Amino acid sequence: MKKKEIKNIVLITVALGSFLVPFMGTSLNIAIPTIGTDFALNAILLSWIPTIFILANAAFILPFGRLADIHGRKKIFTYGVAIFTFASFLAAVTPSAILLLIFVFLQGMGCSMIFGTGIALISSVFEEKERGRAYGIYVTSVYTGIFSGLILGGFLIQQFGWRIIFMFNVPFGLLILSIILLKFKSEWAGCKGEHFDFVGAVLFIFIMITLMQGFSTLPNGNTGKYLILIGILGTLIFIKYETKLKHPLLRISIFRNTFFTISIISILIINLGTSAMTYLLSLYLQYLKLLSPNAAGIILVLQPLSVAVLSPFAGRISNKVETRTITSIGMGITTIGLSLFVFLNENSPLYIIILGLILVGTGLALFSSPATNASMSSVSKKTYGTASATVSTMVFTGQLLSMGVVLLIFAVYLGNVQITFQYYMTFLKSLNTAFMVYTAVCFAAIFALILMGKNKNSID
Repeated sequence: MKKKEIKNIVLITVALGSFLVPFMGTSLNIAIPTIGTDFALNAILLSWIPTIFILANAAFILPFGRLADIHGRKKIFTYGVAIFTFASFLAAVTPSAILLLIFVFLQGMGCSMIFGTGIALISSVFEEKERGRAYGIYVTSVYTGIFSGLILGGFLIQQFGWRIIFMFNVPFGLLILSIILLKFKSEWAGCKGEHFDFVGAVLFIFIMITLMQGFSTLPNGNTGKYLILIGILGTLIFIKYETKLKHPLLRISIFRNTFFTISIISILIINLGTSAMTYLLSLYLQYLKLLSPNAAGIILVLQPLSVAVLSPFAGRISNKVETRTITSIGMGITTIGLSLFVFLNENSPLYIIILGLILVGTGLALFSSPATNASMSSVSKKTYGTASATVSTMVFTGQLLSMGVVLLIFAVYLGNVQITFQYYMTFLKSLNTAFMVYTAVCFAAIFALILMGKNKNSID
C-alpha cells in the first residue's frame, strides 16, 4: 500500500472515530432532561450521567495511550471502538438509571482508547510540515460530531426518545471496525518491548475518581474535603513515583519543555471553561425557554459549527504564525463569549446566546489546532502515544473539572432536588455562577499564553 494511501486511511479512520465520541457526548447533554424525567432523577445524580462519561475518558486515556505505545496504536484504537459500540448497545436497552451509569462509564472507557491513540496515529504517518492540516481535519471531525449530536441527536431524541442516541452508535461503530479490519494493515508502536507501569496506571485512575467524587460531595460535610486532599496527595506521590521509573506511565521529562507544558495547561483551561457550556445551556433553553430538544440543539450547534468551519484554516496558519499569538487571540475571544452567559436571566433574548456561542466557537477554532500542533511538535517521535494521551488527558481533565464545577455549584444551590418550575430561579443563579468561574479562568490563561516560550526542542 502506498504511503499516501496509508495516510488517507489513517486520517479517515481517526476522523470517523473522533466524530463518534463527541456525537455521543453532545447527544447525551441534549437527552439529559428527558432521561431525568424518565427515571425521576435529582439534579446531582442527573449531572453524573455526562460526568461519568468524561470521568472514564480522563481516568483511562493516559494508561491506554501508554499501552498503545507498547503494544500498537492501531490495536488499542480498534479495541476502543469495539468496547464503545458494545456499551452503546447495552445503554440503549438498559432498564435502570444505575445500569445506564455503568454502561455510559464503559462507553467512556472505549472513548479513552479512541482519543488516546487518535492524535498519535496521525502523528505517526504524517510529516511535521503536514500535521497542521491533518490536525485541522481532526479537530473538524470532532466538532462535526458535536454539532451533529446537537442537530441529529436533538431530532432523534424528540422523535424516538433518548435511547435512540445510543443505538445510533452501533452501526456507526461496526462501520469503523470494518474499515480497520479490511484496510488497516500497518501497526505503529514507538516503545515496543518496554514495561507497562501498572502501579502508576492504577494510581492515576484512583486519583481521577477520588478528585471527582470529592468535588461532588464537597458541600456535604468533610468527606469531600478529605477526598480532594487524598487526590492531591496521590498526585504528588504519582509524580514522585513516575520520576524513578525507567519506563513510566507518564514521562515527566516532557514537561521540562516550557512550550509543551504551557500548551497542554492552556488546553486544560479552555476545556474547563467551555465543556459544561452545552450542558448548562441545554437545560436553560429547555427549562426556562421551553424549547424542544431539537430546537435547543439547533441553537447550540452554532458553537461547534463555528469551530468545524474555521479549524482547517487555523490549522494551516498554525504552521506559519507564531503559536502564542494565535492561541492567545483564540483564548481572548472565547473569554468574551463566555462572559455574555454570566448575565443570562429568564428574559434574556436568544440573540445573546447565539452571539456568545459564535464567539466561543471562533475562539476555540483559533486555539485548538495550533495548540495541538504546538504540543505534538515539541516532543520526540518515540513518545507520540504518551504525548497524544497527555494532550487528550488535559482535554478530558478540563471537561471533568468543568462538570466538577457544575456538580459543586448544583450541590450548593440545588442539592438533591429535581429541576422543576419552583427551582428554575435557583438553577439560573447556579448557571450564572458557573459561567463567572469559567470566564475568570479563561481570562487568566490569556496571560500565560502571551508569555509562552518559543522553545520547541523535542524531549524524549
